[in-house]
Amino acid sequence: MPESPRRPVAPRPVALRPVTLWCGFAVVHTILILLNLSGIGWPLGDVERVYLGWAESTVSGAVRLGIDTDFVYPIVALAPILAALVFGAPLYALTWLGLVSLVNGVAFGVLIGRRPSRAAATAAWWWLGFLLLLGPVALARIDSVTAPLAIMGLLWLGSRPVWGALLLTVATWVKVWPVAAIIALVVASKRRWQVLAAFAGTSALIIGVALAAGSGLTILSFVTEQTNRGIQIEAPVASWWLWQSALGIPGTLVYYDQQILTYQVIGAGTDVAAAVLTPLLALCVAAVLLLGWRAQRAGAAADLLFPPLLLALVLTLIAVNKVGSPQFMIWLAAPLILGLVAAPRDWRGPALVALGMAALTQIVYPYFYNDLLATTPVMVLILSLRNLLELVLLGWMVRRIWRLGTSAATLSETPHAAPGALTHRSILKE
Repeated sequence: MPESPRRPVAPRPVALRPVTLWCGFAVVHTILILLNLSGIGWPLGDVERVYLGWAESTVSGAVRLGIDTDFVYPIVALAPILAALVFGAPLYALTWLGLVSLVNGVAFGVLIGRRPSRAAATAAWWWLGFLLLLGPVALARIDSVTAPLAIMGLLWLGSRPVWGALLLTVATWVKVWPVAAIIALVVASKRRWQVLAAFAGTSALIIGVALAAGSGLTILSFVTEQTNRGIQIEAPVASWWLWQSALGIPGTLVYYDQQILTYQVIGAGTDVAAAVLTPLLALCVAAVLLLGWRAQRAGAAADLLFPPLLLALVLTLIAVNKVGSPQFMIWLAAPLILGLVAAPRDWRGPALVALGMAALTQIVYPYFYNDLLATTPVMVLILSLRNLLELVLLGWMVRRIWRLGTSAATLSETPHAAPGALTHRSILKE
C-alpha cells in the first residue's frame, strides 16, 4: 500500500520559540544591568557599600562572617558575595550583575527547556516582565541569587524530587525565605519524609562544615540579627506611622539604623509593635499551615495544594513582618512561575497582581526613595497601595486553600492544568 502523505507540521508561534525567549532574556537583563550601572538612585548601594566590604574583609582574613562574627544572612550567602570578587574590587558590581544574570539564565533554561510548552513560555515571558517592572533591584541584592535557585528547585520537584529539595535547602542557607517551600511540601505532600531527609542532610552538612571551622552558635546568628530589628519603613505595619508623618502629625521619625543598615521608623507604639510582630508572624504562619493541613486531610491533591500554600507562606513572611525591603518582591517569582507552569489560566490573575506590585515597587525604589524617606504623601500612597496588594494576594491564596479543604479536591490536576506540567515522578504526586 502506498504510504499516506504526512501532514505538514505547523510552525511554532514566534513567542514559543527558544531563540525568541532567549532574545527576550538578553534584552531584559541588558536593560537591568544598564539601569544598575547608571547610578540613578544608586540601586547598587548594598552591593558596593556592603557586600564588597564583607568580601574584602573575609578574603583578607580580618573577619570570618558567620564563623567568629555575627552575620545577618545564613552562611552560604558568602558564596555569591565572595564569588563576585573574582575579578577584583573595581569590577565587583559588574561581576555581581553578571553572576546573577548567569544564575537567572540557568533557571530560565530549566524553565523553557529545548522545546517549551505554551505554559512554560507563558511563565518565562511573565518572569521577564516581572523582572523588568521590578527594575534594577531585581539583580542587585542577595535575594536575586535565591530566586533562580528556588525556581529551579521547584521545577525539579517534578522530575528530580531529591535534587529539587536539596536545591531549595541550599537556597534557604543563602536567604531564609525558601524554607517556606520546604515547610509547604511537608504539609502538602505525603512524601514529606523524603523532603525532610534532603533538608536535614544538606543542612547538617553545611552546619558541620561551619562547626569544623569553629563557628559554634554563631552559625545561627542570622536568627537573632533579624529578631532584634525595629520597624523598617517598607513593612506594611510601618504605614501607620508613615501616614502620620506625611500628614504632619508630630511624634514620628524616619531614621537610618547604622547597625542594621536600614531605614526604620520610630514613634508612639513602634517598640510595642516590633516586639509583637515576631510572635504574630509565627502565629500567622501557623494559621496558614493549619489551613493547608486541613486541605490535605480533606483529600486535596498535593499538586493542587502546594502552589497556593507556598505563595501564601511567602506573602505572610512579607506582609506580617517588621522588616520590609524592595527586594522582597523577588520572592514572589518562584511560586508564581510554578503556578503558571501547572495551570496558566488559574494563575493569570495572581500573576497580573504581582506585576502591579513590581511596578509600584520600582517607582518607590530606587527612583523616588528619597521622597519616601521624606514621607511625601504621594510616595507613601504608592507604597501603601503596594502593601495593600500584598494583603489582597495573600487573602486570595488563603481563600484557595480554604476551598480546597472544603471541596475535598482529589484530582491530581486542575481543569486548566497544562498537559505534562508534573510528571509521574513528581514529589507532588500521591
